[in-house]
Amino acid sequence: MRKVNDWSTRFGSALVLALFVAVVAAPSYAGDPLAGLKMSRLPVGSQAMPFELKGLDGKIIKLSDLGGKVLLVNFWATWCGPCKKEMPALARLQQQLDPSRFVLLTVTTDLQQQGITHFLAQQGVDLPVLFDEDQEVSRSYMVRALPTTVVIARDGALVGRAVGPREWDSAEVVAGLKLFMESGR
Repeated sequence: MRKVNDWSTRFGSALVLALFVAVVAAPSYAGDPLAGLKMSRLPVGSQAMPFELKGLDGKIIKLSDLGGKVLLVNFWATWCGPCKKEMPALARLQQQLDPSRFVLLTVTTDLQQQGITHFLAQQGVDLPVLFDEDQEVSRSYMVRALPTTVVIARDGALVGRAVGPREWDSAEVVAGLKLFMESGR
C-alpha cells in the first residue's frame, strides 16, 4: 500500500506543477511575439548599436535613418549551409510586410561582391546585403554563430535574437512581427 501512496503523491505533485505552469506561464508566452518567432528575448533596456554599412548596391545604410520601423537584421555568409537554407524564406517574409513599417537587412563579412551577387542569383532572392568588412557590427551584436538574426523595435530597442535558421515566412513569424509593428515593442 505504501508504494501506491508514494506514486499518487508524486503524480499529484507533478499535476499541480503542470497546472501552475499552464496557468501562470502560458499567458505570458502567448502574448509574447518572440515566442512565435522562436527567439530569445533580450534584456529590457538593450539598445541597438548604431551602424553605418555599405550595401551591395553601393549605398550607405545607417541604422539612424531607419528609426520608426521594425528591423530584422540577419547575419550570414555564403559558405554557411543553414544561411543558404533560410534565404528564400527571408525574401518571402520581406514581400509580406509593409516596407513603410518593416525593414529586412542582411549583413555579411564576405567581401567578394561578385560572389554574393552570384549567390543571391543562384538562390533566386533579392535581399539588401550590407558589408561588415571589419566585423565591428557583428561583434557589437555579439554574433558568434551563423545565421544570427536580431529584431530591433521601432524605438531602437534590441528585443530579440535567434541563432540558427528559421522559417521566416511562417504564419507565426509574420504575426509576431506584425505585433511589433503595431505595438512598437
